[in-house]
Amino acid sequence: MRLNTKLCKILGIDHPIIQAGMAGGLTTVELVASVSNAGGLGTLGAAYMKPEEIRAAIRRIKKQTSKPFAVNLFCTDWQDQYAGVEESQKVLNVIRVKLGLKELEKRVVTDNFFEEQFDVLVKEKVPVISTAFGVLPREKMIVAKEKGILVTTMVTTVQEALLAEKEGADILIAQGSDAGGHRGTFVIEQNTHGAAIGTFSLVPQVVDAVSLPVVAAGGIMDSRGLIAALALGAQGIQMGTAFLTTLESGAHPVYKKALINSTEESTVITKVFSGRPARGIKNAFIEEYQNANIAPADFPTQNTLTNDIRREAVSQNNSNYMSLWAGQGTRLLQNEISAGQLIRDLVAGAERLLVVK
Repeated sequence: MRLNTKLCKILGIDHPIIQAGMAGGLTTVELVASVSNAGGLGTLGAAYMKPEEIRAAIRRIKKQTSKPFAVNLFCTDWQDQYAGVEESQKVLNVIRVKLGLKELEKRVVTDNFFEEQFDVLVKEKVPVISTAFGVLPREKMIVAKEKGILVTTMVTTVQEALLAEKEGADILIAQGSDAGGHRGTFVIEQNTHGAAIGTFSLVPQVVDAVSLPVVAAGGIMDSRGLIAALALGAQGIQMGTAFLTTLESGAHPVYKKALINSTEESTVITKVFSGRPARGIKNAFIEEYQNANIAPADFPTQNTLTNDIRREAVSQNNSNYMSLWAGQGTRLLQNEISAGQLIRDLVAGAERLLVVK
């Protein structure tokens, strides 16, 4: 077993460690650059960013590192779905009153910047494009290939892995149900929480089914997880939650505190923040939907509906109404550590584990 895997050679990185592209401001320029400078692959979570914001961030990353990095986009339907909005607003307006916000009754409109976002990535010549919720559309996959841009695709089942391989992805990120944040499941049917296959059950089945390099994601927090993933045939790991408590993370201080104080039993999979299933720490926001027995609207409409609440909760330092995305391995979190040190510790620990005694 070697740490210098095929993944490292393909991506041009020193260590088989990818920092997940967590959207919503969690992946700062400093975090991405620090991970890449330490020999991993930093990823900018750009799904909710405007094109001009992405361009500015990419240029700032390039000023801070000459190493490869990735930019993550959501490949999904951004068309607003208004079914259930009126019912969902009943819960949200109660929460708004508690936070001192005005009630909202009007329909929301979600901006869809995907075309412009992709154009920015191509024009700025990013080394890697990573996708969640689906495969890069065929015509854009062709453009990426022509420009020499590598494409990674998050998958949550063998079926999705086979589809992503067929459509031209270069690397597959096999995301288990242990993972924090949004499920990468391609198609979310009504009233489902997406694929729920544990990381170390999913990875070897995907490895056996495809010829592409597979990266394990979900609940991996330390060197033991890296070695376990490699033993199951993965070429590397992707970590998200582990980077949220680093010094460079964009997570709010009360979010970081909630992470440090959480356990393996603290998280649930919920659709109430965005309309797509995601794993996060259970708080008052989630409980109020449960108590009201009301289903949220679909993605992306629910995400737009809750935006004012989440922003206000951040401004008030109120973790009860933030989206506290987290995986199931939070007891293993390290606090107040740099992203670069986290990478170095992971590698050193893995190398010790590989020594035959």
